Amino acid sequence: MDILSYQSDFLTYLQSQKISREPKNLYEPIEYILQLGGKRIRPILTLIAADIFSNDYEKALPAALSVEVFHNFTLVHDDIMDDAPLRRGKKTVHEKWDINTGILSGDAMLILAYQYFENYEPAIFQKLAQLFSKTALEVCDGQQLDVDFETRNDVTIEEYIQMITLKTSVLVAAALKMGAIVANADEEQADHLYNYGLNLGIAFQLQDDYLDTFGDPESFGKQVGGDIIENKKTYLYLKALEVADESDKEKLVHLYSEKQKNNTDKVTTVSTIFKANNIPEETQKLIEYYTNKSFESIEHLTIDDAHKHGLRVFGENLMNRKV
Repeated sequence: MDILSYQSDFLTYLQSQKISREPKNLYEPIEYILQLGGKRIRPILTLIAADIFSNDYEKALPAALSVEVFHNFTLVHDDIMDDAPLRRGKKTVHEKWDINTGILSGDAMLILAYQYFENYEPAIFQKLAQLFSKTALEVCDGQQLDVDFETRNDVTIEEYIQMITLKTSVLVAAALKMGAIVANADEEQADHLYNYGLNLGIAFQLQDDYLDTFGDPESFGKQVGGDIIENKKTYLYLKALEVADESDKEKLVHLYSEKQKNNTDKVTTVSTIFKANNIPEETQKLIEYYTNKSFESIEHLTIDDAHKHGLRVFGENLMNRKV
């Protein structure tokens, strides 16, 4: 399981796709967001799954690109909804162009994502399209819940986990299952791999939430404190409400009830409250819980020990990442 080879071959395949065409104002933003880099975790997972079940990951490259294009489509639209200035350390699409361009280019990316399935025979195409449609709708469900939570004061931790499962985790899980589908894996085995990805995706998003507040701005590539500025009811906030004293609770509820002009003070105050209530440690514990839960699914896979070890190492690296 050579992650660098998967990454290199995927990037070569991405470069080979001629996305640039007329009208330029529609397709240049697509090329821009796809070339910004990022971790490429989802397409790599598609290639890993295909390799595990068929030893031929190259046939999964179109499916991997579909996952990456769809993921970046969601980022373009999410950044508009969040009014985010930065993505991977660079200007977001709507900041570099404008909001209308971001909306339309994002729409085009969703259609492009489906087109890559045309590289497969009808039976595989149908399975991929069914999984993809289900997943895409779940991601929209999760995004709407995320928006709804901004104006609610009664969000529970359980509801939050459900939201990130839909918004983030199902795509990680689907990326793996798509690779298994391309490799003609047994459906039960494909589902075990899906469950591995589902729990790993939850851990991944919790780590993202953690890094949003406590990450290094240079390596994180996004505006640190963005979730606090946008009043996002992340696990960090919800856990703080659960364990903090009345004084800290009142401060948090007040700070999250409106948009502040001085965001620097807001981020500093909230971060201080989180630290005082051991929220970084609590978040790391939950990340570890879901990572270990994902590893339980590995034991149900009838694959060799080297591949099982590779899946564990991949999960551990995600849990300990800084970007």
